[in-house]
Amino acid sequence: MVLVLVIGDSHIPTLTHDLPAKFKKLLVPGKIGQIICTGNVCDKETYDYLRTISPEVYVVRGEFDENTHFPLSLTIPHQSLRIGVVHGQQIVPAGDADMLAALARQMDVDVLLSGGTHRFEAFEFEGRFFVNPGSATGAWSGLWNGEATPSFALMDIQGPVIITYVYQLVEGEVKVDKVEYRRPDPPKEIIDPSATGRTEIPAGW
Repeated sequence: MVLVLVIGDSHIPTLTHDLPAKFKKLLVPGKIGQIICTGNVCDKETYDYLRTISPEVYVVRGEFDENTHFPLSLTIPHQSLRIGVVHGQQIVPAGDADMLAALARQMDVDVLLSGGTHRFEAFEFEGRFFVNPGSATGAWSGLWNGEATPSFALMDIQGPVIITYVYQLVEGEVKVDKVEYRRPDPPKEIIDPSATGRTEIPAGW
């Protein structure tokens, strides 16, 4: 079992000054094995803070990130699963399920994490799992012409199963919902007996 924090679009300090205090109380060192950030961290102080929660931090570059060395995409293996990460600049229109699915096929991943919209989403489509953690600070978004609901996700990865817990700050209180995904089993290979060189003996002989 691996507990992965999926977080993004904090936009500190460009659009807001800090993560919500109630989120910080939940994000304590020692419980989270890995952090995946979907971009727009945006400054080094926020990145260093994430590293106090877990030393294993993966970040893709958003359009407001100071660090231009962050990659535009990542593929992270997790046991039998392949997890892809992008900020979402590649997805037009933003958050479009068909475009996300096309990118997931191109990256050959079972799970695709993306950001950019500042709205949490978690859904299964074409046998793959898609998660957008939203904005951890509820930063303003031009897509919706207003502030978003602060949110992040915790993924509990157990082999081919991912249980995703979404944390949202609604009217000052933390609300938690759960979404479960199981990677479909690969189709079983049908072996043609004639190709094996063996003779099949009919029943009753």
